[in-house]
Amino acid sequence: METTNGSLNRKLRMALVGGGQGSFIGRVHVTAAVLDNRASLVAGALSSSPERAKASAPSYDIPAERAYGSWQELLETEAALPADERIDFVSVATPNYTHFEIARAALQAGFNVICDKPMTFDLAQAEELLQTVEQSDAVFALTHNYTGYPLVRQAREMILGGELGEIQAIRSNYIQGWLRTRLEAEDQKQAAWRTDPARSGAAGAFGDIATHAYNLGRYMTGLLPAEISCNLKTFEEGRQLDDYGHAVIRYENGGLGTVTASQISHGRENDLFIEIDGTLGAIEWHQEQPNQMLVRKNGHPHAIYTRDPNAPFMNDSGQAACRLPSGHPEAFFEAFANVYRAAYDDMVLRAAGEPFNRKDTIYPNVYDGVDGMNFIQQCVASSAENGAWLPLNHPAGRR
Repeated sequence: METTNGSLNRKLRMALVGGGQGSFIGRVHVTAAVLDNRASLVAGALSSSPERAKASAPSYDIPAERAYGSWQELLETEAALPADERIDFVSVATPNYTHFEIARAALQAGFNVICDKPMTFDLAQAEELLQTVEQSDAVFALTHNYTGYPLVRQAREMILGGELGEIQAIRSNYIQGWLRTRLEAEDQKQAAWRTDPARSGAAGAFGDIATHAYNLGRYMTGLLPAEISCNLKTFEEGRQLDDYGHAVIRYENGGLGTVTASQISHGRENDLFIEIDGTLGAIEWHQEQPNQMLVRKNGHPHAIYTRDPNAPFMNDSGQAACRLPSGHPEAFFEAFANVYRAAYDDMVLRAAGEPFNRKDTIYPNVYDGVDGMNFIQQCVASSAENGAWLPLNHPAGRR
């Protein structure tokens, strides 16, 4: 693999696992992966059904000879190809219960991995995958894509730089309404696996979207969690997993956080929003209006930060996450692509035989994945004990 001055003299070669007919997130991964023209999709195992996998390939322009009937066939065949032909990384865009086996096998085959969240089916798998990553020299990124928004990265640098003072409170919420009725009973594909404990894991709404809200607070503030108390509820009769819940978090610095997630709130779409209170100021950001952020300080006019890469108030992290001038909205795909772009930088360093930081990355990594799975496990356990306070300070999550 030829590199020059820290850049690769060709596009990275991508393989997609999952993303076949009826998939939403697979198409998102590919769109994000190729947005900056640094990678191309060359291979895939797009479904657990070999027939559907091969039938889905033309819509991605995957050549027939690299449209594999299973992810096992993909890894075995690609690993046997010459170095100048085989894939560089595997994107895992499958239901939760399959992530671990696919990601572990890809890492063991020597490939970099970009995995959808939550990282694994349970905490035990996450801890084992962490060991696999640490035993390899591969790049592992986790697509907590909301960390890629320019103003989220702007806020992160502001907070870590002390502009808000000591952080004392985080209120993070992800409110949806699409599961107000039992769509899973109608065999709607996205609802069916997300509400099935055998495929989704121990939590429903909290595994699917509260993990995003929790991760966003951790990413933006860097606060380390200490304890959690959680109450989960299944309001839609007959559903097997939670569709609503609240969690309260005590942080090691004495701060408090709340996470609320709903999938049964009428009219709500993807309303992820966060408020952060510090001793010197407060920040509010909404994912559905991602190009504006409200900054408040007592005694000062409220300030609306807009996503403007040329404005003097934008810091280096915020500017680096922008692609367009101000006034041209950047949103979901671009944020997703920022996770990919940062992971690509480390893939290039790996290809050149240069060291790269495995833990302190701008993109979410395997340590964030363990932290997220620990969050899910402890939320479910706390709720089962009527909101009991349980520890949340997993050693792997301390970054």
